[in-house]
Amino acid sequence: MTLLATLLGAVLTVIAALHAYWGIGGVWPGTDSRSCARAVAGFKGIEAMPSAAASFAVAAALAVAALVVMALGGVFASPFEPLPLAGAALFVALAFLGRGLLGFTPGWRRRTPEMPFARLDVRYYSPLCLVIGVGIAILALSAFMA
Repeated sequence: MTLLATLLGAVLTVIAALHAYWGIGGVWPGTDSRSCARAVAGFKGIEAMPSAAASFAVAAALAVAALVVMALGGVFASPFEPLPLAGAALFVALAFLGRGLLGFTPGWRRRTPEMPFARLDVRYYSPLCLVIGVGIAILALSAFMA
């Protein structure tokens, strides 16, 4: 479980860092705010990246999720008991599973039709959310069963 927690923690940390980068004004994978927003947010008619506050909030949530996952997996010592960590991890897993499934619904497609986001979401973002969600659920459920 330590390997799974380490991998998930690393992925979540990289995604958190990307959101922090966007929070400070980064535009990759685009060339400007508009093209970046169309690649990573995709909402209908989007013209600029979400606010710095929104980007930093997502970055912070992802960083906390990474810490919970790695603590649960025993990557580092934690002052928290395993069962509350497992409960927090299960909540995080459900959030990722929900986001992953949402990406394949017609309603989400109508809200986020901008290209290249719509294509990237179906091909990469939503499947990655599902994989992360399943991985975290495995960690959480194994802690509940221990």
